Amino acid sequence: MNIAVIGSGNVGTHLAQLFYRHGHAITQVYSRTVAHARILADTVSAQAVASLTELNIDTDLILIAVSDDAIAEIVVQLPSHSKAIVVHTSGSTPMDILSSFGQYGVIYPPQSLNKKVEADLTQIPFAVEGSSKRVEDRLLAMMTQIASKSFLCSSKQRLALHVAAVFANNFSNALCQMAYDILQQENLDFDLVRPLILETAQKVQNYIPEQVQTGPALRNDRKIIELHLQFLRNHPEQAEIYQQLTDFIVKSRRKT
Repeated sequence: MNIAVIGSGNVGTHLAQLFYRHGHAITQVYSRTVAHARILADTVSAQAVASLTELNIDTDLILIAVSDDAIAEIVVQLPSHSKAIVVHTSGSTPMDILSSFGQYGVIYPPQSLNKKVEADLTQIPFAVEGSSKRVEDRLLAMMTQIASKSFLCSSKQRLALHVAAVFANNFSNALCQMAYDILQQENLDFDLVRPLILETAQKVQNYIPEQVQTGPALRNDRKIIELHLQFLRNHPEQAEIYQQLTDFIVKSRRKT
């Protein structure tokens, strides 16, 4: 396919490079900061454009890889008579935001991406949605050739996947930062819990998380729980999160 990329951030950079490596032609790259567009364009042998009016709207695919809030702003600037399949990469934005176009869809990678960090996206289960069976078939065929775990999914399913990803990635990372802060205040190294974090991540590759849950909340060990809450008494936000997660685990244990 000939692909025009709108956005040169983390997702736009990774997807442009992924498609380029797998034989697709990246024809143009647009970014609000033209210098950023040039940097990405140089890596994928594309033309950097400074305005959306310079975009070839009759290419095969227009990839909108911008923040959720910016998608609507991009959509109104693109002519609705474009012959391209227009897709966005958002986990939560409904596909219908693109309904002004004749052909449209979504290619969503449920992965935390940083354009400065290499990532093997061929192992990612890309969520694909299309405005028609023809569009879905074309997008899915394109993605499964690159990432075999890609699958069709509705806007509601994709939203659920994004929420789950936030819990599994963003929130767990924030909890790791809390662990880091707790250790730092007692002059302890974060390396002390890195093996534990790794073991936890490895276990959930093979088990349902509740099957490998451990700790005082699972045992409903009130003495230890209260001791921990007392330790956190000068950190009310952390104490509240500790209590809420403890309550969740205790209630989950009662259901089993």
